[in-house]
Amino acid sequence: MAKKKIGTVRIGVGGWTYEPWRGTFYPDTLPQKRELEYAASQLTTIEINGTYYGSQKPESFRKWHDETPEDFVFSLKASRYSTNRRVLAEAGQSIERFFTSGVLELKDKLGPINWQFMATKQFDPADFEAFLKLLPKSVEGRTIRHVVEVRHESFRNPDFVALLRNYGVAAVVAGDSEFPQIADITAPFVYARIMGTEETHPLGYADKALDLWASRAKQWAAGETPKGLESVAPLKADGKPRDVFLYVISGHKLRNPAAARALIERVDGGAGGR
Repeated sequence: MAKKKIGTVRIGVGGWTYEPWRGTFYPDTLPQKRELEYAASQLTTIEINGTYYGSQKPESFRKWHDETPEDFVFSLKASRYSTNRRVLAEAGQSIERFFTSGVLELKDKLGPINWQFMATKQFDPADFEAFLKLLPKSVEGRTIRHVVEVRHESFRNPDFVALLRNYGVAAVVAGDSEFPQIADITAPFVYARIMGTEETHPLGYADKALDLWASRAKQWAAGETPKGLESVAPLKADGKPRDVFLYVISGHKLRNPAAARALIERVDGGAGGR
């Protein structure tokens, strides 16, 4: 009997430059210029946050590409100038500038683009659809995967979920946070950001919570629907394999790399490292 196909599960953190990680995640003797290389040897993906605040240089993307393993993937937060605006339909030029800023220098290591919205941004069906229409399906022949991170309760609306399914865009699954949870499957991949690490746990989460998130990641990858998450307009699980991107974000940031490592080990069946 053929083994069921499943998607690839990638787990990581937000960024790699954080001084308190020196001596806790990074070895004390590691030169700072080698932090990305080390982080990429321990994790399977990283969400780049700096692209949200401003453009990065093309040579930076090339450098990040060259310093990471062949199968490593970066997700990028898109420019805030595209999402932090009253009329989203007017974001076209900003979106175009983002994709011509050098992000394609990541080549095959370019993962999903996270379009993050402020918690005050409310759902306007017509304007949000206009925004989705502006998101390119491909740039210079490279397929682009999009995910939206919405943080206002008004987005917990079946019409919003229907729009995402129509355009093949994912919604961030917010875990262990104050933000509304929209765990509906709307795209060929799943993108989760879990924000509940605590100082009291050496691995950021208790073992039971780590086991739960690892199980959810594997279920998503197998095309199944994990229990215990809040959906708006759920569909029956289709069994189609999906790639999964799971980031340990916020919470007690010092513990985030340890939590990500613990999740990788659980998903890989106890195998440490890469």
